[in-house]
Amino acid sequence: MPTVSMTVNGREVSADVEGRTLLVEFLRDELGLTGTHVGCDTSQCGACVVHVDGRAVKSCTTLALQCEGADVTTIEGVATNGALHPMQEAFREHHGLQCGFCTPGMIMTAIDMVERHKGGTLDEATIREELEGNICRCTGYHNIVKAIQSAAEKMA
Repeated sequence: MPTVSMTVNGREVSADVEGRTLLVEFLRDELGLTGTHVGCDTSQCGACVVHVDGRAVKSCTTLALQCEGADVTTIEGVATNGALHPMQEAFREHHGLQCGFCTPGMIMTAIDMVERHKGGTLDEATIREELEGNICRCTGYHNIVKAIQSAAEKMA
């Protein structure tokens, strides 16, 4: 079996994996990082979103071997010294979650979205369009959009 090495949440990791091992499986099963959720296995729901080299990717359709040498950040890696990331705090403040299953993927997508739009416009229509690949079955998205707008102001 091939060996894959990457940095996950600031920690260097290395493991033997089968060629077909998905990044989400590697994170959950090999590293025990269960904040990254498996919702659909078809890249439809976005519950599995993580950052690979600073960009949001759906880990259910990314092979672990594709991340050789990459810097991977999961929801467990966005808080700093026990303090929530501004996006996590905004989701809490604005009640942007209900059951919480989609929340890690939503937050990871939202952080990437805000980073890409720094200095530009991040209005409600843009946020809703960019959330298209993330499904929430509980909230109706209204408070998720408010949370992202609030965090975007703090992250500017």
